[in-house]
Amino acid sequence: MGFLKRLGWYLVGLSIGLVFLVFFLKKKSGENGIEFCYLPNCRVLKDMRSKPLTFGESLPEQYRDTTLILQFLTDGDVDFGKSDTKAEPCKVYVISNTIENEKFILKATNCTDQVKIESIQKE
Repeated sequence: MGFLKRLGWYLVGLSIGLVFLVFFLKKKSGENGIEFCYLPNCRVLKDMRSKPLTFGESLPEQYRDTTLILQFLTDGDVDFGKSDTKAEPCKVYVISNTIENEKFILKATNCTDQVKIESIQKE
């Protein structure tokens, strides 16, 4: 087999691979596409976003806004040092987020069937 035939077969395989890669990356980068969470922070927030939200009795009415909570669960940083990840049956997470140049701390209890928002405080 000559060099040009081998090069031709190589280019055919390469082009098929590139087509699959383009479709895969387009789905991954799309707004409704696939989301890959490898790091612990991303995995915890994704798990919490997938469950229904409830609010604790001590939470002030001004913080009972689901769009505010979703900002924490999308852009927040989980502080694993202050969180109780070994608690049973529900784990307690401390999540920080900066909203309009102010830092807020959210405390949430993550159970198997729901997420309960315990408190939100300015830092």
